[in-house]
Amino acid sequence: MDIIKGNFLNRDEVKAHYKYFLFIFGLLMVMIYSNHLVNTKIEHVNKLKEETEEYKSRNAYAQSRLIKIRMESELGKEMVQDSLVSLESHPMKLLIKVDSTDDKATR
Repeated sequence: MDIIKGNFLNRDEVKAHYKYFLFIFGLLMVMIYSNHLVNTKIEHVNKLKEETEEYKSRNAYAQSRLIKIRMESELGKEMVQDSLVSLESHPMKLLIKVDSTDDKATR
């Protein structure tokens, strides 16, 4: 019942140790605050990691496009040197049917 009423705080033994209780309370507050700071830093680091992954993928995509453009320009230069011109229309596919009578005659 003393605990509910708070009478235990008025005892002489407890009054002698108030400074230790306040010190422990202060340490707890410092620990809670530092934990809060650590959590915010972790969230910030995770955001930065996500951004770096996004930038890495963008960089890889840009490099692949750059390599493709370089290859096309180099092929274009080689075609001009060999006096080749790119086609404006698609080539036609020729189908040749082999007659079965010609196959027997050659044997």
